[in-house]
Amino acid sequence: MERRFSKHYSLAEARELLPQLRVWFQQVQRLRRDLASYEQSSEPRLKEGEDFGGGKVHQWVRNLAAFKEIMGEFHQREIQVQDLERGLVDFPAIQAGREVFLCWELSETDITHWHDLDTGFAGREHL
Repeated sequence: MERRFSKHYSLAEARELLPQLRVWFQQVQRLRRDLASYEQSSEPRLKEGEDFGGGKVHQWVRNLAAFKEIMGEFHQREIQVQDLERGLVDFPAIQAGREVFLCWELSETDITHWHDLDTGFAGREHL
């Protein structure tokens, strides 16, 4: 059977990453707010054709780079980010010989659910 993912997490491996994921999600959510705020404040000026730069633009570029770097951390580990606001992720795993996702979101204290690759959050089942 062909596998969709090269990395598969045991429950213990996924649980070990939760403290780091919490930190990354806090950072990503702050960066998203900062980026959105900057875009809101600069949009009217850009529409008027204003050319501007300086500290705000440099901070925006740094925030964007930091956002991309954190998202790269998820990507290189093959952790599937489903919803940034909720902090919802899926860890590829093998259960009963088939590929599934261990499912976790930021508001949960532990990984307690899984679902098939194609069912998503609505198909979550208790471990």
